[in-house]
Amino acid sequence: MLDKSLLPTITDEDLRIHPLERSETIPSSWYSDHRFHELDNDVIFAQSWQYIGHLSQVQNPGDQCMGSVAGNPIIVVRGQDNKLRAFYNVCRHRGAPLAVVEGGKSKVLQCKYHGWTYLLDGSLRGTPKFNRVDLFDRKDYGLVSTHLDTWEGLVFVNLEGDGLSSSTLFKGIIDRIAPMTIADKKFYRRVTYDLNCNWKVFVDNYLEGYHLPYVHPELCTLLDFQSYATETFEYHSLQSSSLSQNESKYGANHGQVFYYFVWPNFMMNILPGRLQTNLVVPTSHNHCMVIFDYYYDDTSSEGTLKMIDEDIRYSDKVQQEDIEICEQVQKGLESRAYDRGRFSVECESGVYHFQSLLKKAYRSALLK
Repeated sequence: MLDKSLLPTITDEDLRIHPLERSETIPSSWYSDHRFHELDNDVIFAQSWQYIGHLSQVQNPGDQCMGSVAGNPIIVVRGQDNKLRAFYNVCRHRGAPLAVVEGGKSKVLQCKYHGWTYLLDGSLRGTPKFNRVDLFDRKDYGLVSTHLDTWEGLVFVNLEGDGLSSSTLFKGIIDRIAPMTIADKKFYRRVTYDLNCNWKVFVDNYLEGYHLPYVHPELCTLLDFQSYATETFEYHSLQSSSLSQNESKYGANHGQVFYYFVWPNFMMNILPGRLQTNLVVPTSHNHCMVIFDYYYDDTSSEGTLKMIDEDIRYSDKVQQEDIEICEQVQKGLESRAYDRGRFSVECESGVYHFQSLLKKAYRSALLK
């Protein structure tokens, strides 16, 4: 439970949402004060849908994938009844993990510490050397479950169940990207980056193309930067652009690029033949991890594999550029020189939209 006595100071004016043209950015303390890390975990990440993986990872009974939500270890497993379930990856005996290696498969879940065994429906089955314990009923010590949902083959969990459905979060996306699709993409690789910055710094950076000519000049040759546009919706925003007329990397001249942000920390970069998902995971008040999953229409033909290799190498170059600037921004936000800034109406409506949702989440928590 959130201890309000330990919360950082947030004034009513801090939470006020002014029109974009007159709005200031959020205070620097929201990026640098360690107390916001706990606040964000409790009022944002524990109460929102969090990406874990893909249905292809859990196709058959016993298949499992893992993740972390608001600092809580999570395991998603396909049961013998073919039902998909999500549990805390925590044994009810002394808190040890049931799985430690991604992509496992087993007929039961067994604690790696003392061997307690659970069926794939979460019920406790085996408790070695527990026959002399009084007033102990296995039915009371099953795994703790959490909410699970899927959208276009992507798997999400929600610790609290905040009432928002995937159809609300992702409303209109499939129609917008047509004829491109998401559900039939095939998982290829996961790449993880560690950043010395608050998670909000990375999200802010993702949500505007203002920095592209200065941080990613090569990316500006991939895109038709003059057509770059930002749109905001209730719980997601979109940055889109045409591909450059000279671009053939993705086999589609004049194709479209869609950069979707979905509240609070999930991104989808959609290009012809390719989906790249980004999940921003806070690890402390000034560190975060960004998990990149790559999906493609074809992951087997020789020509496509060459394109995939080039795509991932190019993407890594862009990420290194983003990491460098985000880490420098974190230092600036922690300096004495900065507290708040202003928004470019032309270029930063996506950042404003995200920070407005952040204010709404904080206000909702403080009013409880």
